[in-house]
Amino acid sequence: MIKPRTKTPEIHIDLVNDTKWTLSDQKPEHFTMVIFYRGKHCPVCKSYLETLQKHLDAFSKKGVNVIAISSDTKDVAKATYEEWDIDGLPLGYNFSIEDARTWSLYISEGVKEEPKHFIEPGVFIIKPDQTLYASSIQTMPFARPRITDLLNSLEYVINQDYPARGEA
Repeated sequence: MIKPRTKTPEIHIDLVNDTKWTLSDQKPEHFTMVIFYRGKHCPVCKSYLETLQKHLDAFSKKGVNVIAISSDTKDVAKATYEEWDIDGLPLGYNFSIEDARTWSLYISEGVKEEPKHFIEPGVFIIKPDQTLYASSIQTMPFARPRITDLLNSLEYVINQDYPARGEA
């Protein structure tokens, strides 16, 4: 488990727009928000990321960089980007199961049409020095923090200079 106020693992990830993204290269005014999602097979993820996309400008105005990452292959991730209404959302793919475990993410075995193994959702809010501010990790596709709740909470956190909690 990554404790708040401690450095997070590094992320180097390929994006569907054929660029690369590195966590330590991010220079947000306030935070980087990394959202791990289950993959294209998940209708709850589709809804979550489409809602996130609608609020990208609001996150940006608050000084928050956003990325969504899955363990999907390049082809599947590119199809996700084309088929879902998530234009403008940085979308990373091929996040390994081993790397997911370093982030304390849950891993599921696929059933029916799902991939053999995939990561369960997680939201990580990371300070510019790459230390963890807050996280929410799920074992299922539901029970994620609502996007609007995240926006409202971040506004309070930023305005009140509220410290990371849960470090003890």
